[in-house]
Amino acid sequence: MNDTVESLVAYCREKNRVCPQPGLWHQMWEMLPNRRQVGAGWQPPLPLILAAWDEAPALLKMLRLAEHIEWAEKHTALVPISAFLRNLREEDWHHIGE
Repeated sequence: MNDTVESLVAYCREKNRVCPQPGLWHQMWEMLPNRRQVGAGWQPPLPLILAAWDEAPALLKMLRLAEHIEWAEKHTALVPISAFLRNLREEDWHHIGE
C-alpha cells in the first residue's frame, strides 16, 4: 500500500484509536530516522509516555503521533512506519475512553 501521511493518520484514528500502547509507541519512535537531542528535548519529540502518559489528554497523544508520522514521511521512513502501525493488533492501541 502506498500510504500518505493523511491516509496513515486517518487509519490511526479509526475505531477511536489514539496511539500505540506506550512500549510500542516508543519502539516506533526509535524507528524514526535522524532523531537527535536538541537542548533538553528531542527532534522529533518523544512519545507522550511514562509520566506524560497519565497527564496528556487523548488529543495531544493523537497530535504527537501525527507529528511522528509526518517526520517519517519527511525522512523517507513512511513505508516501515506504516507497516509497523498497520500490523499492530487492536489491543496494541490505546483508545479514547481507556
